[in-house]
Amino acid sequence: MKIAVIDIGSNSVRLMMWADGKTLYKRVCTTRLGAGIAERPVLREDAIVRTAEAVAAFARTAEEEGAEQTAAFATAAVRSAENGGLFCKRVKELCGLIVDVVPGEEEAQLGLAGVLGNGDGGMIDVGGASTEYCCRKGRKTLVSLSMNVGAVRLFDACGDDKDKLTQKISLALSALDGVKAQGKTYAVGGTATTLACVALGLEEYDASRVQDLRITAEEMDGMARRLLAMTAEERKAVKGMDVRRADIIGGGALLLSETMKKLSVGEIYVSDRDNLEGYLVRRMGR
Repeated sequence: MKIAVIDIGSNSVRLMMWADGKTLYKRVCTTRLGAGIAERPVLREDAIVRTAEAVAAFARTAEEEGAEQTAAFATAAVRSAENGGLFCKRVKELCGLIVDVVPGEEEAQLGLAGVLGNGDGGMIDVGGASTEYCCRKGRKTLVSLSMNVGAVRLFDACGDDKDKLTQKISLALSALDGVKAQGKTYAVGGTATTLACVALGLEEYDASRVQDLRITAEEMDGMARRLLAMTAEERKAVKGMDVRRADIIGGGALLLSETMKKLSVGEIYVSDRDNLEGYLVRRMGR
């Protein structure tokens, strides 16, 4: 059975095609649905239009490729916006899909399920408008948190000002006070996979090489410092950089680095498997 899952994030819309127990491929369209929500919790009309159209285009792709079931879920930008319902209505009008708006704690659990299934360990997901941390030990969830800070929010609020970024990140990560990581910790999401590509110097994205790449806390801190010292145009020339993320990656890298420090994580393992696979596991029984 072929299944399509569409993730409507704050920075991009992603499509995953799945069949016979494995991911066939993933595609991404950067739409910046969450642009401006750091200033006001309202989705901009232009962002609603281009994102809803991207979802509808992926839904058509899924149908053309024989998906017997297509599901769409949305995360921080939609759930935190006053007009999130308007966006969901627009999607339904365009392609008939009912958007499942996932609560923050559940989003964290989706990420962990995507990486580890029912196994033990931890997961950090630096997204566009939120950051999640989830940890499981002895098959029991110890922590499942979603914080209203992400790479797009940070860029909108602080640009590349390191002092402002550090202050805003520190305030948001106070939700993790007293929390310490348990077991092997993975990092998922576009910020983590982009940094993995930079660390590897990849000309093209290669999920097999990104999966399980180890990055130490010192290496992450160094990448964040180097990227923040560059302009967005300079970052575009960095080998492995996703040019669509060049403007927001500095703050995203600093956020991931500071999250690692807050959790006393000495190293993370990047995962291409994430909340798309997690949605299959937790919401669709796959």
